[in-house]
Amino acid sequence: MARSRRDFLACGALGVLGAALDAAQTPANPSNQQTPGAPPAFGTATAVGPEVNAATIGEAEKLVRIEMTPADRAQAAGNWREAMAPLYERRTGPRKMPLEAEVSPATVWNPVLPGISSEDSGTGGNQFQRSPDAHAPMPSNEADIAFASVAQLSRWIESRQITSERLTQIYLDRLKRFDPKLRCVITLTKDHALEQAQRADAEIAAGKYRGPLHGIPWGAKDLLDTAGIPTTYGAEPYRNRVPAKDSAVASG
Repeated sequence: MARSRRDFLACGALGVLGAALDAAQTPANPSNQQTPGAPPAFGTATAVGPEVNAATIGEAEKLVRIEMTPADRAQAAGNWREAMAPLYERRTGPRKMPLEAEVSPATVWNPVLPGISSEDSGTGGNQFQRSPDAHAPMPSNEADIAFASVAQLSRWIESRQITSERLTQIYLDRLKRFDPKLRCVITLTKDHALEQAQRADAEIAAGKYRGPLHGIPWGAKDLLDTAGIPTTYGAEPYRNRVPAKDSAVASG
């Protein structure tokens, strides 16, 4: 089930409050030291950060739309600075470890089922099968074109019933019309999109059709680095962040 960012923030805040309550029930043990460089055991670190009291927790409740009992509120506030210490240390030290942009994620999502290799199809790893051409006539209404499937759009571009530049302009016009209400774009790269569309049209006209996605307009989520174009992660601290190179999925 899809979850909104508001739901995620609320659940995340609830989890932190719950963790603070659990930690408050465990006596602190400053002598419980782990491997040097590792975060301390939860709730056993030296108190750090700003002072927090029951009133502070009460104000936080308004943000996450929950209500705690006075006893729980006091319990959470009493251990907050110890419970949150490891999180502060990740940012401020002494165990702070900067992560470079080139560092790979700790986890990797692989859709291939256990025991099955991507080479099992006998096609050398390329298992793409294009949908059959339905030979559907291209509609005259631009809204119908905009809502056509990528499979159908690719056939119209391949047969040169529509150019990539025109298709791109259709989507740009719709973004201009609807984005003030829907807020579906962070950084709109109109000139860049049209330049790439014109290049695709020139290649297709010269007989260099690259495949079903050639000439199809696309957008990248604001979490994927794009060289020379702001990638902000949707977060205020990164409003002006401009990567030096493309991420792997945005390159090419």
